[in-house]
Amino acid sequence: MDLSLDLPGSFLFVRRTATDRITVVDRDISSSFVLAPTRLVEDWAVSDARLLAPVHADAVLALQPELVLLGTGERQVFPPAAFLAAFLGKGIGIEVMDNAAAARTYDLLAGEGRRVVAGFILPGAGSNA
Repeated sequence: MDLSLDLPGSFLFVRRTATDRITVVDRDISSSFVLAPTRLVEDWAVSDARLLAPVHADAVLALQPELVLLGTGERQVFPPAAFLAAFLGKGIGIEVMDNAAAARTYDLLAGEGRRVVAGFILPGAGSNA
């Protein structure tokens, strides 16, 4: 029997999520990162959604999203209003959810060709500076 891998399209996608890592295509990533359909930005210096500041939005905004998904770990945790305002003030929608939900939503929207960018927060990712 011949088995072949059927990729869902020509975009970077999340294959699976776990408590301490997320697999993008075929690569396990264990520190926070930002993902767009054509680009992966690793080592996003974020470890806790409650400590996000507007400066943390820069890596996301650089990818010119029309919609932002924020995966906050195992549970949904809302970031400070100032972080959310960095997007809303530019007319960019942002949705906050746990990593598994953010991954599913990202894959769906990226598969539709949307300019979606997802930030995923993983434990032990470093400082929030």
